[in-house]
Amino acid sequence: MAFVIKVIISALLITSIAELGKRFSPLAAILASLPINSIIAIIWLYSETKDSQKIIDLSNGIFWGILPSLLFFVLLPIFLKAGLNFPVALLLASLIMAVAYFVYVFVLNRLGVKLN
Repeated sequence: MAFVIKVIISALLITSIAELGKRFSPLAAILASLPINSIIAIIWLYSETKDSQKIIDLSNGIFWGILPSLLFFVLLPIFLKAGLNFPVALLLASLIMAVAYFVYVFVLNRLGVKLN
């Protein structure tokens, strides 16, 4: 039952932001950029495990994971403005972001930053 509640809350959050984006893009963008999903995940993880180390590890991983994800939000509008259709722009931005994640993790490992 807890899993179903998590799915419903997550779906409502995503749907609400998408619907708000149709009317008030700036507000939807602000809401989407908030770490709401991360906060909810941290709360659920803690409520289920009561393990502070798991929260530390997740928070640390989220912090280090943000930088490569920003590349997606830079590239998607660039590709759309360049005339690529949405599915192609979305796929291309996602693929480049995925490659950036792999390179980023490799570089962090070489610098001694361990992602648990």
